[in-house]
Amino acid sequence: MSFVPPDLAQIRTMARYNQWANRRLYAAAAALHEADYLRAVPSYFGSLHATLNHILVGDRNWMGRLTGKLDTGIRSLDQILYADLVGLRVAREAEDALIINYADELDEPTLNSTLRYKTIKGDAQATPTRLVISHLFNHQAHHRGQCHGLLSALGVKEPPELDLIYFVREAQQP
Repeated sequence: MSFVPPDLAQIRTMARYNQWANRRLYAAAAALHEADYLRAVPSYFGSLHATLNHILVGDRNWMGRLTGKLDTGIRSLDQILYADLVGLRVAREAEDALIINYADELDEPTLNSTLRYKTIKGDAQATPTRLVISHLFNHQAHHRGQCHGLLSALGVKEPPELDLIYFVREAQQP
């Protein structure tokens, strides 16, 4: 199998794309009535709210490992960190700023290192840092796609474009 790992420029771009996509997704979620936003719908995590929480859980978990923060407070992948969209949105913005700051300060030696960590179950792991960062961004995009589908299921006629190419095109505009 062939793999071309991301470089620092790509990681920094992805950090900014992540923030851009999350802002668009949260704006669409905020336009829903609260009952619809919280409504149980057939999906892996059971609701738009729970899925957005899961994305933040994953980000906190991985960023905690990457930054050496030993206790992030994450105990399960379906943990509800915030009971409402307002608190979750504030936390999301803060996490996105942390991810951008991490990407901007990341150097080649760290990028080329191996991250040693324990899973939530306590199993020891060792993964190249480049792959962990790739996974962080892939995980976000995967679950944002689920959220996009949930917005459609909840009656949003035109959920926002979240594809990377739209971010690139917007960023290139003068």
